[in-house]
Amino acid sequence: MLDWDVMLTPYKQAVEELKIKLKGIRDQYQLTSKHTPIEFVTGRVKPVSSILEKAKRKNIPLNELEEKMQDLAGVRIMCQFVGDIDTVVELIHARTDFDIEEERDYIKHKKRSGYRSYHMILRYPVQTIDGEKPILVELQIRTLAMNFWATIEHSLQYKYSGKIPAKIEERLQTAAEAAFKLDEEMSKIRGEVQEAQQIITKQRESIRKRN
Repeated sequence: MLDWDVMLTPYKQAVEELKIKLKGIRDQYQLTSKHTPIEFVTGRVKPVSSILEKAKRKNIPLNELEEKMQDLAGVRIMCQFVGDIDTVVELIHARTDFDIEEERDYIKHKKRSGYRSYHMILRYPVQTIDGEKPILVELQIRTLAMNFWATIEHSLQYKYSGKIPAKIEERLQTAAEAAFKLDEEMSKIRGEVQEAQQIITKQRESIRKRN
């Protein structure tokens, strides 16, 4: 029998440490005049019941969970705009306190369901009383609209035990496209606001120079 508390405690530590570090990036941006690419950060360790269900579904032996189940620990970054996701990915690549094992771009290559998000599998070193333990952590980066859609879809997957009726699947796909169009439109509006702000700033500088 696995001692779940012993096994999962380093994963909880990894999630908490990453949350603090990623929130630190957000806080640093907020102290400047720059746009903050990180809106907020959440994280969790998968419940034991979910681990057992997935292990059974994926045929993963319990003694191989830590290498074959990459989302035992999960951290999620929410962004305002699609362009912010690229910025966050660059920030993650620049870090040296963990390794990036794998990347999956479900924004450029959405899932059939309509799901969009950017996934990174990190190998994060946790310091334990027995020494350093590398932990796999799934990092998801998405916009608020993508997260809203994914939350509803997840709830429906749970309600229908993973077998969502075809008509509801179609409506979900339509909703996913609507959410992405909203993201695109808000990004365009943001661009226009930034252009207007640049024009205003130049006009003010010009007036100051003349005076």
